[in-house]
Amino acid sequence: MMNECKLWYDHPAAHWSQGLPIGNGRIGAVICGGIERESWSMTEVTYWSGRPERVVSAFKGKADLERIRQHFFSGNFAEGDRLAKELLQPQKPNFGTNLPLCELKFAYKATGTVTDFIRELLLDQAISRVSYQLDGAVVNREVFATQAGDIVASRIWADRPGMVSFTLGIEGSTEAFEIETASQTLHFKSCALEKVHSDGTCGVRSQGLVHVQASGGAVFSHADKLVVSDADEAWIYFAVGTDYQAGDRWHEIPEQRLETALVKGYDQLREEHVADYRGQYDKVNIQLGLSEQATLPTDERIRMFREGQDRDPQLFALFLQYGRYLTISGSRASSPLPMHLQGIWNDGEACRMGWSCDYHLDINTEMNYFPTEVTNLAESHLPLMRYIQSLAQAGRTTAEDFYGCEGWVAHVFSNAWGFTAPGWETSWGLNVTGGLWIARQMIEHYEFNQDIQFLRQAAYPVLKDAAAFFLEYMTVHPDYGWLVTGPSNSPENHFYGVDRSQGVQQLSMGPTLDQALVRDLFTFCLQAAGLLQIDDMLQQRWKEAIAKLPPLQVGGKGQLQEWLEDYEEAQPEHRHLSHLYALYPSSQITPEGTPEWSKAARVSLENRMLQDELEDIEFTAALFGLNFARLHDGERAYHHISQLVGELCFDNLLTYSKPGIAGAESNIFVIDGNFGGTAAIAEMLLQSHTGVIHLLPALPQAWQTGSVQGFRAIGNVEIDMAWEKGLLTEAVVRTFSTSPVVIRFGEYQVRLDAEPGGLYRLDSRLNLQ
Repeated sequence: MMNECKLWYDHPAAHWSQGLPIGNGRIGAVICGGIERESWSMTEVTYWSGRPERVVSAFKGKADLERIRQHFFSGNFAEGDRLAKELLQPQKPNFGTNLPLCELKFAYKATGTVTDFIRELLLDQAISRVSYQLDGAVVNREVFATQAGDIVASRIWADRPGMVSFTLGIEGSTEAFEIETASQTLHFKSCALEKVHSDGTCGVRSQGLVHVQASGGAVFSHADKLVVSDADEAWIYFAVGTDYQAGDRWHEIPEQRLETALVKGYDQLREEHVADYRGQYDKVNIQLGLSEQATLPTDERIRMFREGQDRDPQLFALFLQYGRYLTISGSRASSPLPMHLQGIWNDGEACRMGWSCDYHLDINTEMNYFPTEVTNLAESHLPLMRYIQSLAQAGRTTAEDFYGCEGWVAHVFSNAWGFTAPGWETSWGLNVTGGLWIARQMIEHYEFNQDIQFLRQAAYPVLKDAAAFFLEYMTVHPDYGWLVTGPSNSPENHFYGVDRSQGVQQLSMGPTLDQALVRDLFTFCLQAAGLLQIDDMLQQRWKEAIAKLPPLQVGGKGQLQEWLEDYEEAQPEHRHLSHLYALYPSSQITPEGTPEWSKAARVSLENRMLQDELEDIEFTAALFGLNFARLHDGERAYHHISQLVGELCFDNLLTYSKPGIAGAESNIFVIDGNFGGTAAIAEMLLQSHTGVIHLLPALPQAWQTGSVQGFRAIGNVEIDMAWEKGLLTEAVVRTFSTSPVVIRFGEYQVRLDAEPGGLYRLDSRLNLQ
């Protein structure tokens, strides 16, 4: 059981993908090395290149949009695409990217015989540790990033006096990096400049310091480094600030944080850190069965799993708790920005290629927060809620400049500067519902927590304005009479139109993803306005619009159509499964409520799986697991999450995308697989999207005995449950709002008239105890 709370290894970390991540929601670090060498790869979530810019549009008015649409309606995709590129495809601005901040490099005096080396990440304390014996003396190092103190702190000690000796230096990630050395402190200044995603002249400024104290021995500076010699114990403190949306005195903050830390002392700082962190982490406990491999190092368990020795249910429990750890470490209530493509960490790989380390709005950023509510980390959702509100404000300009519409819109990706325009290539950049997709997270946050003030002040205003855009932007299809979006794409897929001579196409009218998102948007706004007893006239407009939206459709091969027409896929192995949004995370498709569409969704999933060249990267594996869980197919869901854990994780259990896919040049760290996999494991154990809290809806044979405490369900409900031999043995339901709660397991179902503070114990047949 202890190994479900930690990652551990019996050898040093040779490179970044073996390092162990820590974070406080703003500052991140990946700790690498071991005995003679160690490095801290430091990041800060606001350390972005680029700048806010108004993106120039060639769009001259709604007549332009109608010209484009008429070509698509008439089947002339080539001319429609040409016009879309001319009028709706902007030039790349100073978009920027989140950059690595710097690297702290330690060189330790470790001459002699080393034994009993252990490197570990304690998930229940958010502390990275190293220990070993050096000529019989035990040497220990630990490091943590505290949200309570907004600083990174470390302690190095041994059980023999005078054993702590090392040299500490710092290297910046950009040329604009300056160091000043004092007797015990390295001061640094830097600017986030690069020339791949911006012009190399603009970016966030940072200022920080590294301070060292020691007991016994000596501490001094030498050649831009700090030297600790023959100490009994040493403490290292790292603090940094940036000028991102900050006042004039931002550069003074790191010194203030250091002074506060030094007054408290390391022990108090550590105690406050653990207490603060465990206030979130301890909300959930999960057991999925015992494993013989549980006593082995984490990388060895992954290797054995990959080689077919996969009876390791505790590894999945570890993966879920690691996902929660990464959520807490990467996104706290006070975080200035939400998690991006790599969380708050950054190996530098995405920064130097076409991807950018940014906010992809066509699945990746959403997936970062898929497990947040169900795994009882609602506070970690708040940075994203604030970001969506700022995106909605920025998106008003884009709605006007590119479409001549009121309300707001955002497209395929965004950045720290509130970028909302289409991307600079229509094939992937003209995803007109990207902003709506990420804004759906506000719906989820409200549904789980039932916070009427959040609904009134945040979610409803943002989504109401999104609805205003789509009411004005959408048009009536001349053949079907349906309200449709377009031109838009189904991220980031391709198809052949009716006239194959026009070649591969990306843009069309009314792709399935758009219509499913707009249906959820109008439905939520209608329900929210009714609850808040406002906007009667808008409610009527939304009702009328919902009645005109296209239905989900089944294609000629029995699949759920990805586009309004039954087009032939040009890339049937594609990694995106956007049209299955209606199955997950939405609830428009359910096995009980829409069996025909459920069958079609399964066909779509199986068609993807059968492709020899399937782009089975981290988020695709997670999506397969999530969608099969929604279809109550536990074995298929387990298969894909097993593939994610066994084949798409580095030694440090961080997920990656394979080289050659979407421009990746190597196995490149992308954190959405960690969160998508975490959400899929939770989805296999608990679902509540249909108005019923369904216990163990997709339990695989591999997890026949287990328990969960602290999962959350829609309706402001908390669930504990235990099961043996695949059957529920007991459940505890805690309710925090006044509303009926329906619980289901197998053929059993019970309705509870819940009240705030209610606690209900249920037996194996859901009888009240």
